[in-house]
Amino acid sequence: MSQFFEIHPDNPQKRLIGQAVSIIQEGGVIVYPTDSCYALGCHVGNKQAMERIARIRRTDAKHDFTLVCRDLTDISTYARVDNSTYRTLKALTPAPYTFILKATSEVPRRLLNPKRKTIGIRIPDNAICQALLSELGEPLMSCTLIMPDKELPETDPEDIRDILEKHVDLIIDGGNCGFEPTTVLVMGDNGEIEVRREGRGDLSFLE
Repeated sequence: MSQFFEIHPDNPQKRLIGQAVSIIQEGGVIVYPTDSCYALGCHVGNKQAMERIARIRRTDAKHDFTLVCRDLTDISTYARVDNSTYRTLKALTPAPYTFILKATSEVPRRLLNPKRKTIGIRIPDNAICQALLSELGEPLMSCTLIMPDKELPETDPEDIRDILEKHVDLIIDGGNCGFEPTTVLVMGDNGEIEVRREGRGDLSFLE
C-alpha cells in the first residue's frame, strides 16, 4: 500500500519533501506533480524501480524515458549539447517541454532509445518538483502518468490513489495540475528543432 502525502503546491513542506526523497533513494516509485501533468518517477540508478514503471505504463524498449532536472547545471553530464542548443534550452526553461537530445555515456543504457541513443531532458516549472530535485541533488528518472488504456494523463490525485496505491510507494497530492503533457522537441544539429508532440509548451518561438 502506497503512502499519500498532501504537499502544498506553492510552499512544499520540507519534512514531507525529505520523506519523499528518502523513498526515492531507497528504490521506491513515486507519483508526483509537474507543470504539465502527473508523472511517475524513480532513482536514475535503480533498474528494478524503472522496470516497475515500465510495467505500470506497459512501455516497450523503444520508449523514451526522461531525466527530470532542477536546472541546466547537469545537462552536459547526460546530453551532448552544442552552443546553439544550450541557448535554446536556457531561453525555454523551466517550462513544460521535453527535449530529446543525444545522450552521453553517463546515461544508463536501459534509459536510452536503442536506435537513436537519445534521452529526454526536462526542467519543470513546479515548486514541488523543484523541491524534490533540490533535496535529491540529482535528476529523477521519469515518464508521464498515462495508463495503458487511456489517451490522457491522470490528473486527480484521489483517482490516481484508487488506480495505483498497490503499485507505487508514494503518491504526492499537489492539486490538480492538468492533463496536457509536455511539448516534445527533438534537438538536432546546428540548432534544428523538430516538434515530435505539441503539448503544453508554447511553440510561438519557432515562428
